[in-house]
Amino acid sequence: MARISIYDSTLRDGAQTQGISYSVEDKIKIVERLDALGVGYIEAGNPGSNPKDLEFFARAATLKLASARIIAFGATRKAGLRVAEDANVLSLLKAGTAAIAIFGKSWDYQVLEILRTTLDENLCMIGDTIRYLKQQRKEVVFDAEHFFDGYKDNLDYAMKTLAAAVDAGADCICLCDTNGGSFPDEIFDITREVRRRFDVTVGIHCHNDSEMAVANSIRAVQAGATQVQGTINGLGERCGNANLCSIIPNLQLKLGFECIPAEAMRHLTSVARSVSEIANMPHNEKAAYVGGHAFAHKGGMHIDAVVKNPISYEHINPDLVGNSRRVLMSEVAGRSTLLARINVVDPTLTKDSPEIRRIIDRLKELEHEGYQFEAAESSFDLVVRKMLGRYTPFFELVEFKVITNEPAVNDVNSSVIIKVRVGDQEVLTVAEGDGPVNALDKAARKALERLYPAIGEIRLTDYKVRVLDSDLASAAKVRVLIESSDGSENWTTIGVSTDIINASWQALVDSIEYKLLRDQERTQQAA
Repeated sequence: MARISIYDSTLRDGAQTQGISYSVEDKIKIVERLDALGVGYIEAGNPGSNPKDLEFFARAATLKLASARIIAFGATRKAGLRVAEDANVLSLLKAGTAAIAIFGKSWDYQVLEILRTTLDENLCMIGDTIRYLKQQRKEVVFDAEHFFDGYKDNLDYAMKTLAAAVDAGADCICLCDTNGGSFPDEIFDITREVRRRFDVTVGIHCHNDSEMAVANSIRAVQAGATQVQGTINGLGERCGNANLCSIIPNLQLKLGFECIPAEAMRHLTSVARSVSEIANMPHNEKAAYVGGHAFAHKGGMHIDAVVKNPISYEHINPDLVGNSRRVLMSEVAGRSTLLARINVVDPTLTKDSPEIRRIIDRLKELEHEGYQFEAAESSFDLVVRKMLGRYTPFFELVEFKVITNEPAVNDVNSSVIIKVRVGDQEVLTVAEGDGPVNALDKAARKALERLYPAIGEIRLTDYKVRVLDSDLASAAKVRVLIESSDGSENWTTIGVSTDIINASWQALVDSIEYKLLRDQERTQQAA
């Protein structure tokens, strides 16, 4: 298989995503995950841009990486300045990386109107900078910024910028679709022409402004590019960069190229999710390959076909990328699908059992009220247990009171007084928090952990609120989804009410009950 070098820019281009601000510790965590995934290069930032990046490079130098090379990123020398006197170029050397990426203008318009220098001086800036870095024994990647726009506007000059980089000793020339406006046929033809003219490694760097970044990257590889730049989850400025989570499996699983070790492909989904978590961004559940919806089936006919043979509605086995098939619980899922899920609770039931009809009818009633169990299967399991008489509550709410104060003091603006009953024992407690839901969560834990220590293992990992009927304004019904984890298992629960605190309480109770129930079942099975 032809080898494709994967060049990750999550820490540099990805950091330009609106709403993202990595800490040094965040960057270290992402580097470790990317290295384990088997990427070739990790472009980690511009050491001349801010002190945080310099601190990162100092920390990164102590890491023992198995596969990846850390690469510093910066511009060519400034116009009219000797390269050895350019502070930004010198900062690249201070980063201490074995490899450096230099970007320079390849579009004559950008040279004349943005840099405000001459075309010849721009060629000297490219050549001088790369030559200087090669003298320092650095591996150099030249990012030809705006290359495709420049090629279409002035083919001769765009090619001269590449020639200047190659003549100066660049190890790779990377063609950048910086504005993200090119089409796959253009990318293919132009990349093929570059490969024909230059005997050097050619890379591709695409932005997603016209939703073409993945397709463009793949067409560049088919035209001869052997380095692909992109980001995990397509993070990046404006509409983002080329999404490596789609490019890697497309190239490796579909087209036979070797991008990362075969065994590492099974970690792709977990890496994508961990980067979303570290970046404090919601994970795109509709993402190809690594999204929670990528292999989720809801329609009864689709589910029936997938159960018979997954290839009927799945283009790959989800296990190959570390994802999993999900059969969603809903009123359109079909009786056989619901039966399979119900049989987890009671294996003796058949499709003709009267309990199945009652459960289906109840499911439809709840979905009409606003519940959606396709994203909260743990709450669905509790509904089934309750209807089958296989559920004994671990505790009962007597009452709670919520008090909210503004402004907040030390991130605390709410307090909750809660009384719960466990058997014949009542527990009254109070807790403060950053908002009423946080305070309610803390109060419930405080009241119950003494009796059920396992509750201390629960961590709320996500909290979502959806307004169901916005035309009712503040009287609208809301749906709350809470995702929880105990370190070994994740589960999601749901609550629906016109009162957001009440809906949150429903989801919190289900989360706690599900954890305690699962632990109880494991203990019984072990016995």
